[in-house]
Amino acid sequence: MLIGCMQEQPLLISSLLEYAAENHADREIVSKLADGTVHRYGYADAHSRAKRLANALLRMGIGTSDRVGTIASNSFRHFECFYGVSGIGAVLHTINPRLFEEQIKYIINHAEDRIIIVDPLHVALLEKLAGQLPSVERYIILTDEHSMPNTTLPNVLCYETLLAAEDDQLEWPGFDERSASSLCYTSGTTGNPKGVLFSHRSTVLHAMHAAQTSVLGIGPSESILVIAPMYHANAWSIPYVGPMTGAKLVLPGRDMGAENLHDLIISENATFACAVPTVWNTLLQYVEHRQLDLKPLSRAAIAGVTVPPVMIDHLWNRYGISVLQFWGMTEMSPIATISTPIPKLGGLGEAERKAILSKQGRVLFGVKLKIVDEAGKRMPRDGASVGNIFGKGPWVANGYFKAEGGDVLDAEGWLPTGDVGFLDEFGYLKLTDRSKDVIKSGGEWISSVDLENAALTHEAVGEAAVVGVRHPKWDERPLLIITLKAGRSISRSQLMAHLAPHVAKWWLPDDVVVVEQLPYTATGKIKKSELRSQYRDYLVDRDAVS
Repeated sequence: MLIGCMQEQPLLISSLLEYAAENHADREIVSKLADGTVHRYGYADAHSRAKRLANALLRMGIGTSDRVGTIASNSFRHFECFYGVSGIGAVLHTINPRLFEEQIKYIINHAEDRIIIVDPLHVALLEKLAGQLPSVERYIILTDEHSMPNTTLPNVLCYETLLAAEDDQLEWPGFDERSASSLCYTSGTTGNPKGVLFSHRSTVLHAMHAAQTSVLGIGPSESILVIAPMYHANAWSIPYVGPMTGAKLVLPGRDMGAENLHDLIISENATFACAVPTVWNTLLQYVEHRQLDLKPLSRAAIAGVTVPPVMIDHLWNRYGISVLQFWGMTEMSPIATISTPIPKLGGLGEAERKAILSKQGRVLFGVKLKIVDEAGKRMPRDGASVGNIFGKGPWVANGYFKAEGGDVLDAEGWLPTGDVGFLDEFGYLKLTDRSKDVIKSGGEWISSVDLENAALTHEAVGEAAVVGVRHPKWDERPLLIITLKAGRSISRSQLMAHLAPHVAKWWLPDDVVVVEQLPYTATGKIKKSELRSQYRDYLVDRDAVS
């Protein structure tokens, strides 16, 4: 074998911010703070502070593969953690604060986080859990001394005080690019959340992939409003794509309200924004009620749930904003397909072209997809043959942290996505269903089985089924359908009160329907497909009547 005459250089996350500091030093990172003020600095400043954080962590004994958790919003301080933690070979574990407390406790303990870095907003949450988190040695609060909250958390440090005690003299260490860099837990399946452990190599490759013109098309002239949370698959890779390309980053902080987002679009000249459809719905309602505009925004990356074609048309026709709908999952880092056009579509009629671009997107270089039937037979790319979707690629997971769930790949090494759909002749993916009965509401997964199990703990409930039904704002919301035990009764409010301690507030079903019996399949399973069909418009019709 003849070896090429090329230098060996590992793909490490630290190189992204180092590049930006050297070549885009003054390009801004703008953050909206909790008090309403705006913080701004350049990539060189961010690099310096990330090194200070790295030195502080090293001094506290954090080393290779140690996990450092964050419970934080999109801010400049959280951005620094993406580099200060991963840059020294430790693992950044971003934690979704919207999960209910038992899940948060589980994932912190499962990850064995040694340090938790937390926004002041979420300190109270951690105070409830601190006595049940044996691996956590310290808590670092993302603020300055003036704004430090009174807290019962043990071994608390102030982030700004910590950084002030360090210098920025640090040569980022070199190590194997396959080393773990960050950890995200997905609650997209039933049971306990599972950890997706990214590597430096996979992260850098995915960022290079995402920045391409054929994908997100990010360059140094872009001003990106980062609405997608940093705890959701690393904000869709934008914290890495920004420094890689020299793009301006605009971070809205904890206020994801439409007024704040609109103000930032205007004041920071945002040209690109990324968010789930629910956020766009709220933003559109806000600007249209007040007869405002969205200039200079010209492009929107939307994912999380299927983007309604009417939203795609509305954003373009009224505001001149082109929508990049993409599909993927945390296990895919997360972008696998995206709705960018190809020349062949130019020869189609307008209606056909729009129908294709309203799909979940085109298969991209680096990701392979296959559609198979229940017997594992590969389905053709004919735009009609529906099957289970499997993926493979250098930024696609080959399993879960600590081998949870066992060997998840099929015999050929493909990852099952849990989605069902088809590919057309142009390589565009269309989702038609989900293979598991998990509900996605406003870009967040809700487990139907966990809700059912919680309902069944009430002594009056005989059987329970939860299905996702249409909702005008949240895309889907859970509907709880139950049978009662003989001679028993329960009101909607009583059942809701019973469920409240068991699940996150936003998981609570929008309504409860009591039926005489539930439909079953021949194998004794509740026929949820029939329930979904029967109750598909239940909430829409109910709200229309009310």
